Amino acid sequence: MKYKAVELEVGYRLDLLVNDCVIVEVKSVERLTDVHMAQVLTYLKLSECRLALLANFNVRHLRTVFNE
Repeated sequence: MKYKAVELEVGYRLDLLVNDCVIVEVKSVERLTDVHMAQVLTYLKLSECRLALLANFNVRHLRTVFNE
């Protein structure tokens, strides 16, 4: 991965990148935590993307949560 012209040898791997502009991170955990949010924010900072979707499929109902 390249960030500001520096090649990074890290294990960051997006689950899905849609149209080179939306990061989709898929989880199956009991509850999403701040660590999951930090992971997505890191992906946003290391990419040129401005939009991400963090989805947890280990719940009965998917719901939308906005974090400004």
